[in-house]
Amino acid sequence: MQLSGYRRPDGRVGFRNHVLVLPTVACANGVVSAIIRKAPEAVMLPMDSGCGMLKEDQVVFAKTLTNLAGHPNVAAVLCVGLGCEAFKPDQARAAIERFGKPVKSITMHNAGGYAATIEKGVALVHELAAAASKLRREPVDMSDFIMGLNCGASDPASGLTANQALGAAVDLLVDAGGSAIIGETTECVGAEAEMAANAASPELARRIIDTVHRFEGHVKMYGADLSTGEPNQGNMEAGLSTLEEKSLGCIRKIGSRPIVDVIEYADIPTKKGPMLMDSPSYDAPSVTGIVAGGAQVVVFTTGLGTPFGMSIVPVIKVMSNTPAFRRMEDTADVNAGAILDGEETIQDTGKRIFQLALEVANGRTTKAEDLGENQCQIWRTTLTL
Repeated sequence: MQLSGYRRPDGRVGFRNHVLVLPTVACANGVVSAIIRKAPEAVMLPMDSGCGMLKEDQVVFAKTLTNLAGHPNVAAVLCVGLGCEAFKPDQARAAIERFGKPVKSITMHNAGGYAATIEKGVALVHELAAAASKLRREPVDMSDFIMGLNCGASDPASGLTANQALGAAVDLLVDAGGSAIIGETTECVGAEAEMAANAASPELARRIIDTVHRFEGHVKMYGADLSTGEPNQGNMEAGLSTLEEKSLGCIRKIGSRPIVDVIEYADIPTKKGPMLMDSPSYDAPSVTGIVAGGAQVVVFTTGLGTPFGMSIVPVIKVMSNTPAFRRMEDTADVNAGAILDGEETIQDTGKRIFQLALEVANGRTTKAEDLGENQCQIWRTTLTL
């Protein structure tokens, strides 16, 4: 299938053409929501932080926010803040400008208050949207495609059907020249040796092992034990017994082709192929980091079902079993339970996922997009002050 997308000034390709109104602190979520209600041609990403952070988290927050705004699915950006946050709208605008796209900023403290910020914000959105509407899709190469991989509300079937089929889809994408990013370092624990065995080099294999062990060490630093949170309550009620069992199923999403890189949270990849991003297992911060890295489409596997979505990227939901698919069909796009039912092979379902991903890249909407689901959470690795 021929892919078409929007070629951005930095050379990357977007499969959506959003105008993003981006709060630089949680305090600005309300005023941004008000702007969006009056200017529905734009989208927003809610923030849960932006203040009260230690220096390490301030750095991660600023990088992630900048890379989310720079995402190739975003045509233009309006940064909106309160004015006393760690990463102010003017600072964010200056950082985002390196991507070459139009970007504006407003601060409530300087705009004249809440109502004035809304009025000015709406006017700026109309201006940015008018320019973005003139952009047109053009033929692009499969090498421009980065697929994000995530799983949530997993069950024992996830590692047997949905994750295996997604791995088959990733192999098809990589063979065609594309890339894929898997996160959820927590869910590599117990399976890191198997993942490392599939690394493109011995040095990279060591980095995979070191990344997983570093995550374990970080948790132990707080006197905590990963086994008390993974598998989580929902996983255990569904039938998963140990973190190792969950991890061995989770890593199937990355497929069988050699892993080419390990990247830090929210970093933009410099290589093509399958790669691991160091990130937590919780859906929102994991996907947020992967999207900040530039994944234009996310494929999200689930056993119990979840409505998870994110405004600037289409999220394809793949269910692991047919009963859950029937219960949550209004949130799911693919039923990998057909494998357990004996109706399809793993490769058959993998081809369906790959084909759907191409259709979504070309403009077909996902259930999460249709529902308007929108979650975003930037990972914080230190204390909240």
